[in-house]
Amino acid sequence: MSAQVDFYDVRAAESRSAAEAATLDNVRDRNVRAAEAWEAMAARARRGDTFRAKQAADKAAAALAAE
Repeated sequence: MSAQVDFYDVRAAESRSAAEAATLDNVRDRNVRAAEAWEAMAARARRGDTFRAKQAADKAAAALAAE
């Protein structure tokens, strides 16, 4: 997992915590939306990490097969 994913996860947790602590509806809603956005960014980053790892493994396998 990349540092970027960790960053996104921490920000999502902070936003969720702020939403739970909020007393005003609009502040709670804003923090919930922020948490959802951070979680979406983390998911995209995870998919990218997985794709790059698979691509590297495929490239290594192809290099071994070519030898």
